[in-house]
Amino acid sequence: MQTVTVSREVDAPPAAVREAMADVEAFMRAGGFDEVGVDGDVIELRNAVGLLVIELTLEMVNREGAALAYVQRDGIFSEMETRYTVADRDGGSEVTATTEFAVDVRYLGPVFDATVVKRQRRHELTSQFDWLAQVV
Repeated sequence: MQTVTVSREVDAPPAAVREAMADVEAFMRAGGFDEVGVDGDVIELRNAVGLLVIELTLEMVNREGAALAYVQRDGIFSEMETRYTVADRDGGSEVTATTEFAVDVRYLGPVFDATVVKRQRRHELTSQFDWLAQVV
């Protein structure tokens, strides 16, 4: 399994950060995905990464201590889970996102590997945190 973790301090109380993240469609769209759809606990994502178009079906799950968590139901990963936590920090919040993944071997090749996934995922998480900092 590969891991990507990004943290950011946000100048807002944890309740406000969690409330903003509860708008899952807007929060996911802030990651820069080309298409986002949310239906109940299911998130559909589509994104072009270089020459590859990635389509993922995610399911929101409950994880102790997580403000938001989801696992892949269908897509390019043999396994993938992302958890977002929000902690109180001196009147503000520290938001941390951790994605653990294993790339399905049939998608590995000269254009796509774990290094590309990590770089893309850091960019998506950073963009989501930029959005949080603006809306709270």
